[in-house]
Amino acid sequence: MSTQASNDTATRMSSDAAVPFRLEVVVIPVADVDRAKDFYVGLGWRFDGEIARDDGYRLIQLTPPRSNCSIIFGNGATSAQPGSFDGLLLAVDDIEAARNELLSRSVEVSETFHEAGGGLVGGFHVGNEQRAAGSDPEGRSYASFNDSEGNRYVLQEITERLPGRV
Repeated sequence: MSTQASNDTATRMSSDAAVPFRLEVVVIPVADVDRAKDFYVGLGWRFDGEIARDDGYRLIQLTPPRSNCSIIFGNGATSAQPGSFDGLLLAVDDIEAARNELLSRSVEVSETFHEAGGGLVGGFHVGNEQRAAGSDPEGRSYASFNDSEGNRYVLQEITERLPGRV
């Protein structure tokens, strides 16, 4: 199992919410909009659209394959520093297939790793001291890569979902 419930009450409360809250879009900070667009299109992400105004505002939206959440970026889209995002998580069914897909698209991607202590932290800590090389026998494996702007993504192999997640 790649994730586990930490609190049954919290799980129950989130599933009892009267209004669904779905994460649909993440705004990514970039310095070069065209370079970022080329990078994500090169990953095979679906190009959803672009808005450009005369005042210099420009917005691009793309969606990873089989994802319900898109990314947007552009001129005037966010005040965050380009390349400052660290640890955007992409869930994958097969970590090695995902790595091979990225490598085939000329993306530099880390070797597969997992938590040395068997925890759930994954790629969300500074440094490599808690990492063990290779795939986790329990399916908690990770890899990471940076986009063209320096934003870091973490691939997480998820083989079993938490209760209430489909």
